[in-house]
Amino acid sequence: MSIPSSCSTLQLPAGFRSLLEGLALEVLREQPTDMVAFAADHFQKLLQQREDGSVDPVARGAWLED
Repeated sequence: MSIPSSCSTLQLPAGFRSLLEGLALEVLREQPTDMVAFAADHFQKLLQQREDGSVDPVARGAWLED
């Protein structure tokens, strides 16, 4: 997906859309009062999953986007 900018076209990194969609779904499910803390915790969990070797959410998201 390309985003028009004033002088150029920006490209979203592979997997970015999937990461944001995942966050949006969790926000809708949980309805957190502190969205910043919730997002930080959500991404910390994804980072831990990647470091544990179970799932790389970015690689998976990039695969789903293709």
